[in-house]
Amino acid sequence: METVDLLVENANELVTLKGPNRPRRKDEMNHLSIIKNGCIAVKDGGIVDVGKNLKYKAKKIIDASNKTVLPGFVDPHTHLVFAGSREFELDMKLKGYSYMDILKRGGGIFYTVDKTRKAAMDELVSQSSLRLDRMLRYGTTSCEAKSGYGLDVESEIKILKVQEKLNKFHPVDIVSTFLGAHAIPKKISADKYVDMVIDEMMPQVKDLAVFCDVFCEEGVFTVEQSKKILEAGKKHDLMPKIHADEIVDTGGAGLAAEVGAISADHLLMSNTKGLKKMANNGVIGVMLPGTPFSLMMKNYADARKMIDIGVPVALATDLNPNCYVESMQFMIQMGCFNMHMTPAEAICAATLNAACAIGMNDKVGSLEKGKQADMTIMDCPNHLHIPYHFGVNLVETVIKKGKIV
Repeated sequence: METVDLLVENANELVTLKGPNRPRRKDEMNHLSIIKNGCIAVKDGGIVDVGKNLKYKAKKIIDASNKTVLPGFVDPHTHLVFAGSREFELDMKLKGYSYMDILKRGGGIFYTVDKTRKAAMDELVSQSSLRLDRMLRYGTTSCEAKSGYGLDVESEIKILKVQEKLNKFHPVDIVSTFLGAHAIPKKISADKYVDMVIDEMMPQVKDLAVFCDVFCEEGVFTVEQSKKILEAGKKHDLMPKIHADEIVDTGGAGLAAEVGAISADHLLMSNTKGLKKMANNGVIGVMLPGTPFSLMMKNYADARKMIDIGVPVALATDLNPNCYVESMQFMIQMGCFNMHMTPAEAICAATLNAACAIGMNDKVGSLEKGKQADMTIMDCPNHLHIPYHFGVNLVETVIKKGKIV
């Protein structure tokens, strides 16, 4: 009998998401490939077998009776590295101050940029590591992380190097995105800053990131400027991503399809034509329900419409100082309660489709032979309990590359 490093057995539900290793669409998102009383065998950090009543000797056995075993959550949109929190803004929001009002009173993105520029690299590593610890405790085993709180060459490089360092020692896998075009710095025109992003930043960050992102929004970067940045990024082998149509419909969804972006994120205000273009081009729609929640907005991204059109949908936290949340469980819950997703759709969106949105689906996002042994054991009898039982952390055990972390 073969000996494995770890055997998880007797899971009331083993949610494998076995099937096509690509973004799932429409009704595919409801098919989680659940094995009742399931077992999973792990050796050398990888999954070697999945099924029922597996016969192996194991160095460690975990009895998952009455538990649900899922792939580790994948968070495909975070602003992980920043200095300074902005809890002082909450009182202002509750008093009715707009974002521009808060900006004029010293808050907003430029508060974070100032703090992040001044922070030493070790300080940023320490603060960001604590955020990763919380993500891990809530079941996230892989994530994307963006720069964007530097807005100058030196600080953008610093943030990406912090992420590189974190990726070497922290259990959570990090995929980096260059977001130099997150805002327009003070005392410089938008066009001059676009040129700086392209001519000065990109040549120096191209080996520190996988993706290039841009905040395409009214008052920030236009569709034309965004396209210029993303096309330039492609010349440096940086795959396009885009913050699209969060506050107003700028046509960002259509631009994502045009430039061949791997994902378009936010999409609260996207028009149907743009969403159909995304569906036709296979662009993943990453929805961030924590953002309208934290901004006290009335509307959320129209998940039902996107799924019905055929957009492959993912969920993410948008972890940042204006949306301070590390829990993908909470995103699943808001996906169901605020965006009318089924529990199965929300789980698919937080695992396999999320992995596809950051190009990690060859390693993570489902529990299948040959993939990395990243999984979460939830203290609940089935996957329906994850949105049903909210406001608590249902995670009992997190396993990363076959090790209990």
